[in-house]
Amino acid sequence: MYSEEARQRMERMGYRFVGSNLHSAVKTCLWTKKSIINEGVCYKEKFYGIKSHRCLQMSPAVPFCQQKCLFCWRNLSSTRVQWEGPWDEPSEIIDGAVEAQRNLLCGYFGNEKADKRKVLEAQEPSNAAISLAGEPLLYPDMDGLLEEFHRRNFTTFLVTNGLAAENLESLSEEPTQLYISLDAPDRETYEELCRPQIQGAWELMNQSLELMPSFRCRRVLRITAVRNINMKRPELFADMIERARPDFVEIKAYMYIGYSRRRLEVDNMPLFYEVYEFAEKIAAESGMDIVDESRESRVVLLG
Repeated sequence: MYSEEARQRMERMGYRFVGSNLHSAVKTCLWTKKSIINEGVCYKEKFYGIKSHRCLQMSPAVPFCQQKCLFCWRNLSSTRVQWEGPWDEPSEIIDGAVEAQRNLLCGYFGNEKADKRKVLEAQEPSNAAISLAGEPLLYPDMDGLLEEFHRRNFTTFLVTNGLAAENLESLSEEPTQLYISLDAPDRETYEELCRPQIQGAWELMNQSLELMPSFRCRRVLRITAVRNINMKRPELFADMIERARPDFVEIKAYMYIGYSRRRLEVDNMPLFYEVYEFAEKIAAESGMDIVDESRESRVVLLG
């Protein structure tokens, strides 16, 4: 799916490709590593109870995405907007992903700082964060992937940009938690920030928001707050939140990391208090409440 050079570059960054067709990958999250040495946990553990040291950060569609967001930390030069070529079966992807995670964490068996119980538990991940790179809903067998994860007693957090609305609507196996990214209050800001590569992207994203109330699983909207670009017009964000009727809204600061540093400036990264103030405005407009926060991750949760 990628050139050998591109794949090697990503592997140096910590990605591990799995499966026969190499469209899936794993990358161990910083918070998984921190949790193993008892230096903190991801805000998802605080907010939703998943265990950071047992979280598998992966994607079945690394090379494919319909957007080239300014805030994305990934190299987008090889990204394609639709699926091309064959695909691996869910069981092959999951087997490879779990094995790759074990290999990435094997050094902690000899780390004196590591919590030995957590090291052992991390060998059997129990939550799949299907969000590492690319647009997961472009993978042709997402139902099968979710079913196989659930058969293995995983919880699943599926993150979508909303542009594969037809695939979202046709899901028969729901994730444990469905995220839709909501990163702009209006079309102009959306096109500037998310840089969609397909026609009708704004309409498709809004179509996915309208589908959200039909899901029975936990539903979350995620807003990546980028200073000087999308931290504005809270009333329009509130209008879309009201249509989507999520259980929660995460408002999280853009972080100046990875390849995003070639597209944005450090000044675009808001401080926690700015995220909090913006969250207060959205909460007031939408009738939601601030129910939790994580200063370390610069994220505020509305519920």
